[in-house]
Amino acid sequence: MSESNGPNDGRVSTEKLPGRSRKRFPDISSRAYEHPADRSALVALRKLTGFDTVFKSLSGLLPERSLRLLFLSDSVRVSDEQFAHLNAMLRDACYILDLEKVPSMYVTMDPQPNAMCIGMDAPIIVVTTGLVELLDEEEMRAVIGHEVGHALSGHSVYRTILLFLTNLALRVAWIPLGNLAVLAIITALREWFRKSELSADRAGLLVGQDLQASMRGLMKIAGGNHLHEMNVDAFLKQADEYEAAGDLRDSVLKILNVLPRSHPFTTVRAAELRRWAATREYQRLMDGHYPRRTADKDASVSDAFRESATHYADTVKKSKDPLMGLIRDITNGAGDVGGKLRDRFTGGGTSQATAERPAGSAADSDQDPEGEQPESPLP
Repeated sequence: MSESNGPNDGRVSTEKLPGRSRKRFPDISSRAYEHPADRSALVALRKLTGFDTVFKSLSGLLPERSLRLLFLSDSVRVSDEQFAHLNAMLRDACYILDLEKVPSMYVTMDPQPNAMCIGMDAPIIVVTTGLVELLDEEEMRAVIGHEVGHALSGHSVYRTILLFLTNLALRVAWIPLGNLAVLAIITALREWFRKSELSADRAGLLVGQDLQASMRGLMKIAGGNHLHEMNVDAFLKQADEYEAAGDLRDSVLKILNVLPRSHPFTTVRAAELRRWAATREYQRLMDGHYPRRTADKDASVSDAFRESATHYADTVKKSKDPLMGLIRDITNGAGDVGGKLRDRFTGGGTSQATAERPAGSAADSDQDPEGEQPESPLP
């Protein structure tokens, strides 16, 4: 490990960096790794003069102060004296992504593996003991990189707003119209935040630079510390089966299952991350060709939205989901739309992927397998 005599004032130094060499990304913009839907929203928000100032002025109304005091008083703050190995990973992640100021980080007692990045003025990272005990060093490095990616993108601000609005929804639940309005905003924020999780997964890969470690971490979150019983390829096949399974009824159930969640399902995250790691975009980024933070102010909102629209169009085009297939048929002017709707909704004329599904699989069950699953961690 390399060492330096840099000051321990919260700014990044090269002190206690890992032994193996990793590429660093000076002045990298979060636009380099953000999911297109996440990027378009953030570019637009950054163009709104005073947007962050307005929301930060509301920080007195938000639970941020209370949360900071809570973690300071009832958790362990990561430092050179406490959880030193996590502190080294945190500094390493900030060094690689060129985040100038190292966020505060806490370990809190909770057997549920989880992590989050919140805060309006300054982001703070919180990881649970369940997560620390579950993951090995390289898997944990990817998780900390994930959270530092949230901080670099500014997700912590909007995450804090989401916590505030969720709390507000509970308070105004007795007001029908008021509650509906807040729930509509929360639903939209959750859809955006699910995409931001995919962005942060990419940041974790940039920090760890070990795709297998990222895959292992996601598998452990789904199935616990039983790697000898799990297989990455089989785990990723679950994502394909989930996407293609069933008829329109299953498509509707999948939408209903994901709506209350702030995170995509774990197999979906793993498949998305491996897909991105195989792209030319990722390779160019690793070769040093990426958007710079100093050019963020010149980023085009229209270009960002165009990329987002193209992404969603490609998703519909390539998706194996029955609902997406129906949308393609309608878009292409397919005849007998009513017949196709009937067949897809009742299971008649099922797709090849559905026909090949083994009997007794999750999609054949009367009980939705995802309905009872706990929400995926790693915000």
